[in-house]
Amino acid sequence: MEYINRAVEPEIVKRLHSGKINVVLGPRQSGKTTMVRHLVDECHLDALWLNADMLDVRELLTNMSPEKWRQLIAGHNAVVVDEAQRVEDIGLALKILIDSFGEMPIIVTGSSAFNLRSRLDEPLTGRKFEWTLLPPSFAELARRNLLSERRLVESRLVHGSYPGVLADAEDRDRLVCSLASSYLYKDVLALDGIAKASVLDKLVRALSFQIGQEVSYQELAGLVGVDRKTVERYVDILKKCFVVFELPAFARNQRNEIRKSRKVYFYDLGIRNAVIGNLLPLSSRPPEEIGHLWENYLIAERLKLNVNRPAPARMFFWRTRTQQEVDYIEEGPSGMRAWEMKWNPKSAENGKLPKAFIEAYPEAQAGFVTPANLQDFLLNC
Repeated sequence: MEYINRAVEPEIVKRLHSGKINVVLGPRQSGKTTMVRHLVDECHLDALWLNADMLDVRELLTNMSPEKWRQLIAGHNAVVVDEAQRVEDIGLALKILIDSFGEMPIIVTGSSAFNLRSRLDEPLTGRKFEWTLLPPSFAELARRNLLSERRLVESRLVHGSYPGVLADAEDRDRLVCSLASSYLYKDVLALDGIAKASVLDKLVRALSFQIGQEVSYQELAGLVGVDRKTVERYVDILKKCFVVFELPAFARNQRNEIRKSRKVYFYDLGIRNAVIGNLLPLSSRPPEEIGHLWENYLIAERLKLNVNRPAPARMFFWRTRTQQEVDYIEEGPSGMRAWEMKWNPKSAENGKLPKAFIEAYPEAQAGFVTPANLQDFLLNC
């Protein structure tokens, strides 16, 4: 498959010789290693490549010293540590490296923000830039062929956009199911705090059926059969492993607005659909489910546009106690903007946002996103 240029590449290249470590976080199989190899080649670096999935590499990176690093990097002008969260004392090892050889480009990747951040934050305070690499976005894929990517939107709502799935359309059902299984039950279960695979499975399935809806941790606890604190801990781990993300409710001072509420979406809909065992085309799904998939897809894609910006927009939904709702709101450098997501373009014709929202926030720019105008929403922040 042709290489997919990632939007964050120029930012990393610009900082290779900054005297700081570039840390790339993101789910497994999202293209981190491929992107870093591409950058190393494009920048003509002779990098020492350390894959921490390998036991001997993890042992090698234990009890590091300046002299040990000097011996390791002899003949190289850059260092890459792949899947660094697997190394227990990686933060200290990298601190020694950057303090001793700060002029050298150093790139670190990790598929668990839960483990890697906890090991890097204190030792590398002021010594790192952090980037997030998610499965390829509409914007990144559209650079190759906008018309083709528009035509493939239905496929993205079913199979997602992990690189391996994009590369093999004929075998995508098997690939996305394998990815969901290995990622959720190999990587996530390996983390501290996850005690039972059956609880994780029930929780992820429950979240899969609630995309686009407000989520109650108390109700989830009842469905899954555990206490609320366990649900909160598991959801937090799923967030830090890039399986799901939360959208909080937007509220200022309107008495009727819902404040303490959230929706949970999946970073990739292929994972969501594989978890519940439903990879049927949209034509075989009820309209309500299609609407929820469309909403999840658009909001996840918008997150991809925002995630690596210096000042990313804050993301919300809005709802009143009388069930008036706006699907998606951003507050950022461009001010306040609000959108409703409609899969059927006809339902957006002459549409207006709820009167209560318009009256409360007349300054907000408002619009509708349908398959007919999705590129305006997904290519421009």
